[in-house]
Amino acid sequence: MIVASSLLAGVVIGLLIGGKLSANPSRVKELEAQLREAKETDRRYRDNVSDHFSMTADLVHHMTESYREVYEHLASGAQDLCPEDVAGKLLPAKTDAGFNEETSAGELGALVPPKDYAAKATPNQKGALSEDFGLEKPAPADD
Repeated sequence: MIVASSLLAGVVIGLLIGGKLSANPSRVKELEAQLREAKETDRRYRDNVSDHFSMTADLVHHMTESYREVYEHLASGAQDLCPEDVAGKLLPAKTDAGFNEETSAGELGALVPPKDYAAKATPNQKGALSEDFGLEKPAPADD
């Protein structure tokens, strides 16, 4: 009898706990709706970021073109209105111009990025751009 009542009590407690832990269909639907909304919000945010940077790129391009037009206007005005020696001081030579359209891809390809020119005692020594440059490693303790 004690065994049967203990078994019955265990079954009842198990059913109560199982009912609490089991997925409530309305709660599942609510969570699915929240997930869909979160995904939609994320998609809209990503679209807004993409649109923002696309517009920023267009505006920078237009600003660069406007700057080029102002530069060319100043250059032509300096050539027309100023003596040659003054115009040469005001504006760089053709090869030094900031917007030299005749720059070829080959000339751009010949540019070399800066290198690590830190003085090295040996060729195997790490340069100044290395993460552990200048850090002394402790000598092993002799026992």
